[in-house]
Amino acid sequence: MRFVTKETEQEYTNFLEKHERCNFQQSLEWGRVKTNWIKEVVLAEDENKNIVGSICVWIRKIPIFGNLMYASRGPVCDIHNKEIMNQLVEGIRELGKKYKAFVFRMEPDVKKDDAEFRKIVEDLGFKIKDDAKDFKDEIQPRFVFRLDIKGKTEDEILSNCHQKTRYNIRLATKKGVVVKEGTREDLKKFHEIMIETGKRDGFIIRSLEYFEKMYDELAPKHMKLLMAYHDGEAISGIIPIMYGNKTWYLYGASSNQHRNLMPNYLLQWEMIKQAIQNKCDVYDFRGVSGVVDETHPQYGLYRFKKGFGAEFTEFIGEIYVPFKPVVYKMYKFSEKAFRTLRSLKRKISEK
Repeated sequence: MRFVTKETEQEYTNFLEKHERCNFQQSLEWGRVKTNWIKEVVLAEDENKNIVGSICVWIRKIPIFGNLMYASRGPVCDIHNKEIMNQLVEGIRELGKKYKAFVFRMEPDVKKDDAEFRKIVEDLGFKIKDDAKDFKDEIQPRFVFRLDIKGKTEDEILSNCHQKTRYNIRLATKKGVVVKEGTREDLKKFHEIMIETGKRDGFIIRSLEYFEKMYDELAPKHMKLLMAYHDGEAISGIIPIMYGNKTWYLYGASSNQHRNLMPNYLLQWEMIKQAIQNKCDVYDFRGVSGVVDETHPQYGLYRFKKGFGAEFTEFIGEIYVPFKPVVYKMYKFSEKAFRTLRSLKRKISEK
């Protein structure tokens, strides 16, 4: 086991980009976007000192409680190899002592029904929070839609879409919607539309500076901005992230005007086609609610993503080890109270 240094950053990036379990949230580039966290990377090695596993850990000071450690969508390794997992956990515990952390939390890219992984992490001293159903319950979405595009053609993917989805893609084209790749300057218009979307759908919006930071660190290799236009007017946009063998639909924004032209369907299809051309294995639509009910306020998002023929995927959830159990229990109580208060403030402001 060792940690990434300035001298070994490229070695780590090469390993990450080539691994089948690669995730952009484990990358150094994404870490540089999150400027309010300290980043450390733990590496597992074989007998020849080659990297065989990794986990990028973020550390942040929480007022009153101390340092919290978090890993998003790690580890990247053979998750069923207990020796590799043990090396990574050894590094995590060493970081816990170094930063005097009160807890380590991770939300791995592992399906809920992976019993072998579940047993390994429990044997290594972790607990599993296995009850999240909605977006607000965890940091990363517990439920996503993922489209398997490995070795498939555009025609194969399109034929597997729901009939209504195919119709809406063609409708957008027929009605004159045009998709263009945007520049850093176009982020301003995207952000304006994003604010409009947030007000309509009731979610908090990142600042323009945040998106510009993303662009500076990730574009053009790992990030794109696609904008949909009608009669020269920007009416919708998406930000996908491309890393290793996957593409993720990270952010989307749509104007209240011209929604009947179905620009969001065409944007998704254009990005899926690019992912196919880039020989990706997976197109990840990201989060949906785990409450599959037509009366749920997020059901429309579920239906939209499902329409592309993607698989409804449930992850194992949050895995954690409390280094200071009493402190962590107090932190969890305050975290829940904060979320409840923020939700109440939002509802009051909407009245």
